[in-house]
Amino acid sequence: MNYELLGITVLWIFLYGYLIVASVDFGAGFFSYYSEVTGNKQLIQPIIERYLSPVWEVTNVFLIFFMVGLIGFFPDTAYYYGTSLLIPGSIAVILLAIRGSYYAFSTYGAKNNRFYLFLYGASGWLIPASLSTVLIISEGGFIEIVNGDVQFQYMKLFTSPYAWTVIGLALISVLYISSMFLTYYAYKAKDHKAFEIVRKYALTWSAPTIIASLLVFFAIQNHNLEHFERMVELSWMFVISFICFIVAVYFVWKRKNLGWAFIFVMFQFAFAFFGYGASHLPYILYPYINIHEHFTNQTMAIALVTVFILGLLLLVPSLYLLMRLFLFDIKYVQGHKNPPK
Repeated sequence: MNYELLGITVLWIFLYGYLIVASVDFGAGFFSYYSEVTGNKQLIQPIIERYLSPVWEVTNVFLIFFMVGLIGFFPDTAYYYGTSLLIPGSIAVILLAIRGSYYAFSTYGAKNNRFYLFLYGASGWLIPASLSTVLIISEGGFIEIVNGDVQFQYMKLFTSPYAWTVIGLALISVLYISSMFLTYYAYKAKDHKAFEIVRKYALTWSAPTIIASLLVFFAIQNHNLEHFERMVELSWMFVISFICFIVAVYFVWKRKNLGWAFIFVMFQFAFAFFGYGASHLPYILYPYINIHEHFTNQTMAIALVTVFILGLLLLVPSLYLLMRLFLFDIKYVQGHKNPPK
């Protein structure tokens, strides 16, 4: 059995789960503050709060699984990424702490404070940008080994067109995914005023998402030609992703099949995300780490694969029950049922 491929596949599934769930969460926080600024808070805030109340505590479970699994399956990643992610990782932790503090203190009135709401919305929007540095660094060109020590080239990162296109895509896609979900959620709640507002957000951020994706695609050509050529070989996955995008936006434009619209959004990012991941193999970090030469021993691999598959089998039904009992319960969606404590 190819444990290397199985291990990285399981990790990528967890990272994809985090991409979708966290994007909806982070984007909802941004729109929460934006609604305060534009005077639409009373219209869309109830919808956002009904979504966030039962979900925010489980969002980071996917990320924790991924980070623990990445180091467990590929121990050398701690050596290379430990130095590289010192600053962006610290920023992400601070932003997560700010966001968590808002949830913790919202019960005592913080959510009615405009400054706290700004920190909440801004931190959620910037977290994906800080975390995206992992994917940026993985393309190579930002790390040098000098006398056995890892030296991260910060100036190369800050001056890299590829890095900024990835950060731009992270910022934009969060708003797109979140607004597409909230469009469906507002429609299900039969909140027509909120629906029209978030539908406008979804349509507004759809075109920038595709433009940002294309910029990333072509920026890789100049940064990592080897990866770009493999992406071209798997271009059919990106074509299917674009078709899913067209279908999702069409449904939102026509105000119909909105549940399917978000499912197609998930397919859109699934094909693009797994196409990117497959074309990145066998490297985790160009050119230092690949899945074959830097994989853990077989005993540890079997244990980790077993634990992570069991964790996935436990997490997915738990999320289903959460959605069934609260997120998509008609009484809860329409505000006739209290959120879980």
